[in-house]
Amino acid sequence: MSFVIGIDIGGTFTDAFATDTTGRVFAAKSPSTPPDFEQGMLNAIDELAAAVGLPTAQLLGETAYICHGTTATLNALVTGDVAQVGFLTTVGHSDSIMIMNLEGRYAGRGSDYVKAMSRTSKPAPLVPRGRIREIVERVDYKGEVLVPLDEDKAREAIRELLEQGVEGFAVSLLWSFRNPSHERRLRELIQEQAPEAYIGLSSELSPRIREYPRNVTTIMSTQVGPKLRDYLKPLSAELTGRGFTGSLLVMQGSGGAISAADAPDRAITTIGSVLTGGLVGCRNLGAQLGHRNIISTDIGGTTFLVGMIVDGEPVKSTTTVLNQYTISTPMVKVNTIGAGGGAIAWVDSGGNLKVGPRSAGARPGPACYGQGGTEPTVTDADLVLGIVNPDNFLGGRKQLDRGLAEEAIRVNIAEPLGLSVEDAAAAVYAIQNAQAADLVRTVVVNSGYDPRDFVVYSFGGAGPVHCANYARDLGAEAVVVPLGATAATFSAYGLATSDVVLAAEVSDPANHPVPADVMQRAYDSLETELRDRMDAQNLPFKSVEISREVDIRYSMQLSEVATPVPGDTLDDKAIEGVAETFDALYAKLYGSEAAFRAAGLQLITYRAFATGSLPFSSELPDHETGAGSPTPSGHRRAFLSHEAGWQNAAVYQNADLKAGHRFAGPAIVEADTTTLAVPAGMAAEVDRLGNVVLTDAKGA
Repeated sequence: MSFVIGIDIGGTFTDAFATDTTGRVFAAKSPSTPPDFEQGMLNAIDELAAAVGLPTAQLLGETAYICHGTTATLNALVTGDVAQVGFLTTVGHSDSIMIMNLEGRYAGRGSDYVKAMSRTSKPAPLVPRGRIREIVERVDYKGEVLVPLDEDKAREAIRELLEQGVEGFAVSLLWSFRNPSHERRLRELIQEQAPEAYIGLSSELSPRIREYPRNVTTIMSTQVGPKLRDYLKPLSAELTGRGFTGSLLVMQGSGGAISAADAPDRAITTIGSVLTGGLVGCRNLGAQLGHRNIISTDIGGTTFLVGMIVDGEPVKSTTTVLNQYTISTPMVKVNTIGAGGGAIAWVDSGGNLKVGPRSAGARPGPACYGQGGTEPTVTDADLVLGIVNPDNFLGGRKQLDRGLAEEAIRVNIAEPLGLSVEDAAAAVYAIQNAQAADLVRTVVVNSGYDPRDFVVYSFGGAGPVHCANYARDLGAEAVVVPLGATAATFSAYGLATSDVVLAAEVSDPANHPVPADVMQRAYDSLETELRDRMDAQNLPFKSVEISREVDIRYSMQLSEVATPVPGDTLDDKAIEGVAETFDALYAKLYGSEAAFRAAGLQLITYRAFATGSLPFSSELPDHETGAGSPTPSGHRRAFLSHEAGWQNAAVYQNADLKAGHRFAGPAIVEADTTTLAVPAGMAAEVDRLGNVVLTDAKGA
């Protein structure tokens, strides 16, 4: 097999990237097709085949695997379009998902929202009370059975739920991660009455202490599992019918892929699927360029995504919050706001100009698309400001209408605020840049880091238009804009070059020091499970590596810090080394005076990751070299920063840029799938891979 393909399905555009065994790379971009996003994916593959110069059937026939980021599970949870699920839990504990651990009013909300407590509210219940059944059984914290499972009452509960038309069963019993026998028996009882029902067990999906998030994780995974299965099954069949004989992979929120056959059984791991491709791309490109600390910024058509690479790896979290519900599943940390190129600009009742979070999406899209949209967007402002060329959008495949953009801004922004159309567009541009800088600063500083110690990577269709302004506001040392082979399809590049990553965990709370043989047995069991699951992926891995971590806290605390554990056979010295590593991590996160070993340590959850490397290189090819300054294809009046205002900017074609070329702002670089704005005071240099690196001209 010669090719691998990555497909990033966004709310506005679907991006495709391919590389082959010789190192050649190809990219394509196509409008997304909501609500049937799979059609947009197939269209993008057709565009990619044209870029490669092969019929689609031949390209697919020569492709080893396709890794794609899907919105299927996330959209289902956000919109509530999920399967009807029955919830089975231990008698006396059915209210846990209603009580929400007393955090339901504020989880995942900003400080302004939390301060107005009288206006806060809990989200809609995950499962109506009528679809919850209590099961007579009880296992204690040691895993010992105190009350046997009452199978007759369990069968009755299952029958009642089936009569209500449930499509799946979420089973989460107290302390099941210490002894899963009752959950497994309940699965057998369900299968007796409903062999085709979808079943999720907490002991398999989230074998972690804390009843409430374990229940939530199990319920949500069961709600979206049938949706993901129903999405992937026909997509796999369609690809096969078009000539694809390789493996279809789905990106997970953890930053690694999983086979499409395995994904529905662990559907909750895919909720961050479309958010992580860019971070993986940053890690891989950063390894090639020698950048270990990176701020990943992705402005697509709908959202602005920010993540971090620290010491060469994405920053992860063991929990996440969705719709105010806390989920226990490892995920890379990606923060998002509704500030993409399609973000709608509007004036509130107080006469304040706002940008986002509503988006025009792919349909109708920005006003300048000419598809019926009448509300002004960031893209409309970029067009009016002379940054975006209306004749070169998507490489000239789509003509933008400046008149429609001006009219939308005039009616909705300029006249209500008493501004000219150009001044109104400049205000939208300024707010977009300020919002981006604020989000990046918040993410980095709240993680305990200084933005000045990082390189900013900017990608996505709208990212390069704005990155120079928000990165300069942060004081970052440089901005890398992937304008080589991955221009505006960078997330798809990350998907195509991702590894397969599986995770397994189990809680076994104990005070430090934990006997070495106890910890070793826990990891031996997790690693055996992971190797079996890796074998079931049916992929030709180049290598499989196992890594370990353990969640540790000081005694009497409520939250933990994930701490690396060495992969060798563990002894008392190694375990003490893990404790010292925790002390150092805690001090780094919360301050040198915050660590307090005298309080004692508690080890809560053991976790292992298996990373399967696929036999395709993530390295991008070197770019054609040049020297000196490139020759502009022309000049045009443009507004690239508020400091400089309107200027006559040099326009360069990305296809003409060579490695080693240098130029300074004000300048614009036009690529087929994006536009780079280089304001006055910024210096630009094309690196050996064709990326444009921006720095402050004073320090260049």
